[in-house]
Amino acid sequence: MVAHINTVAFAGIEAKPVDVQVQVSNGMAGFTIVGLPDKAVGESRERVRSALAAVGLALPPKRITVNLSPADLPKEGSHYDLPIALGLMAAMEVLDREDMAGLLALGELSLDGKISAVPGVLPAAIAASGLDLALVCPAAQGGEAAWAGDLDILAAPDLLSLVNHLKGSQILSRPEAALADMDGSLPDLRDIKGQELAKRALEIAAAGGHNLLMMGPPGSGKSMLAARLPSILPPLSAKEALEVSMVASVAGMLDGGAISRRRPFRSPHHSASMPALVGGGARAKPGEVSLAHMGVLFLDELPEFPRATLESLRQPIETGKAVVSRAMAHVTYPARFQLVAAMNPCRCGHLDDAALACARAPRCAADYQAKISGPLFDRIDLHIDVPAVSALDLTLPPPAEGSADVAKRVAAARTLQRDRFIAMGEPDLLTNAQADGDILARIARPDEAGRALLEKAIGQMRLSARGYHRILRVARTLADMDGAADIRHAHIAEALSFRRIAPAFNAV
Repeated sequence: MVAHINTVAFAGIEAKPVDVQVQVSNGMAGFTIVGLPDKAVGESRERVRSALAAVGLALPPKRITVNLSPADLPKEGSHYDLPIALGLMAAMEVLDREDMAGLLALGELSLDGKISAVPGVLPAAIAASGLDLALVCPAAQGGEAAWAGDLDILAAPDLLSLVNHLKGSQILSRPEAALADMDGSLPDLRDIKGQELAKRALEIAAAGGHNLLMMGPPGSGKSMLAARLPSILPPLSAKEALEVSMVASVAGMLDGGAISRRRPFRSPHHSASMPALVGGGARAKPGEVSLAHMGVLFLDELPEFPRATLESLRQPIETGKAVVSRAMAHVTYPARFQLVAAMNPCRCGHLDDAALACARAPRCAADYQAKISGPLFDRIDLHIDVPAVSALDLTLPPPAEGSADVAKRVAAARTLQRDRFIAMGEPDLLTNAQADGDILARIARPDEAGRALLEKAIGQMRLSARGYHRILRVARTLADMDGAADIRHAHIAEALSFRRIAPAFNAV
């Protein structure tokens, strides 16, 4: 007889069902796992053997075969330990085989029988709910699994308590959905003195979900401004929080199994490789662009990133997805992030200060800025210069307006956008930055004066079609911030002012 129990294999954030088949038969003693297991799955033999010994069970001196079906789907990770152990106990008639067939299990076993946390519990719980199966997972991740909806969840701390529950001698209580604490304070805009134009650009970027590039000398406050963007962004909706948490779950980054409604803020170092940024590696793990899904990806010292790494951002920016291609599979992760980048005007950073600039200015600026390609630069909606802060500005009292005040205006603008898209039958669109094609043509219609100004700018600024559309998106956001139904001349003019191209870009 063959015992069956269910588990999952992960392809991106999708949990694909796997049937764990365990057979104990006569023959030479051995323990074989088949079905394209990786090294971690193959090593589960010893973990399962020791965990069963910890609960007082010894493997029979027979031939044990474990088949992970479908056989052509790669199986990776240590979460197969628990379903293999439960299937083996069912095959040994310690547990009821019919009960095992109604479970979907995942978890890593310690040598003493404890069940350790593993990545991907939330997607697995959603898959179990769709298949009408009960979920067995580590106790530390029960709060994560509870967000999947109304399904039976057995969150066990160790193998012994799980066996006792299944045999009716102990009861494991259903875990409660865990929500991460959001009381921790975020950096406040009130900390920044001066830089009013940069603060205005930051508010526009937050209101419409627009990409932003800040250029200025060292110490002008670019990183400080970027770090304060999360403080003015609205919290994640329930649907958004679930999407973000599924990516974090697959990456093994849900702290304590608790879901957060705070938007992610990712700031990778400029030495990050392409797989680290867009996803990949031996197991096609999510990269920074996916970990920043529904949040902010901040790239400081933008020209210092490898050119190929920066170019790999172009597709995720446009599509909102990161596709990792491998010989055996194509894995897609969501990557609807807001790009915020900062850079110096040149390598020394003092292009506009003759006393501090290097001897190669201005040619050094052209060489430095040329590391950013035109197509990538064109995908950024807002470009601003962040000048050095004077000593006089630093002596001023803190600004009266802080992040809480700006956040209210941003929330009002985003609510207006969301209601508009829902009324248009486009509930999946959340911000103006996502509008394209016919949707953009319907929501971004300038008045006559604004249209004339935009037509003039197309020729003078040599705008591409992408640049033209991005100006319309920013203008629509500016109109929403003013509560205006139509895009006026002033909105087009301000949107164009944030589309300035640095002289060094014209020189290369």
